[in-house]
Amino acid sequence: MTGEFEIRPGDVLLVVDVQNDFCPGGGLAVAEGDRVVPLINRLAGRFDHVVLTQDWHPAGHLSFASSHPDAGPYDTIAMPYGDQTLWPDHCIQGTSGAAFHPDLDTTKATLTIRKGFRREIDSYSAFRENDGKTLTGLAGYLRERAVSRVVICGLALDFCVRWTAEDAVAAGFAAVVVGDGCRPVALPGTVEAANASFRENSIPVVAAAAIPG
Repeated sequence: MTGEFEIRPGDVLLVVDVQNDFCPGGGLAVAEGDRVVPLINRLAGRFDHVVLTQDWHPAGHLSFASSHPDAGPYDTIAMPYGDQTLWPDHCIQGTSGAAFHPDLDTTKATLTIRKGFRREIDSYSAFRENDGKTLTGLAGYLRERAVSRVVICGLALDFCVRWTAEDAVAAGFAAVVVGDGCRPVALPGTVEAANASFRENSIPVVAAAAIPG
């Protein structure tokens, strides 16, 4: 992880998918996913802009392994937009699993981006869905508020955080990942691929302690 950096007026803290189903006991639990909550709460008070994302799938979403009788969780299948990892059912609209972790302080957030609500397309990134074309509107929202850098934390490091960071850079923003403010799914090779992507895209990974305030 890199050293200290200074929070600027044009920074946003982007909190990715800190939801019950990604925390211990959830439908797609990330090991120690709940451990990021106190750290994120402390960070949120230091930023002028805070945005949340929320996975928001309809029942029977095509990224669910249960929608494919001949496949299982974590298998990969071909979808019209490319390869798709199949997941256990998770973050179904209106369920307790889709709710934010109860200890997450959402009071500083000015926007919640819901993603993955189209049955046919999965959506990891906060900026666009996995077809690479369907935009969420986040980039325009940030530009209207003169945001120039996106500081990203949440779940999971090797999927939604990674894709969000890559798309932030593609959209013209600087991106920073708070490493200890994330936890990975950690499928074979996915953490290594995420870290390689951060290096290739010049996305610093910092520790929360390096953020003053």
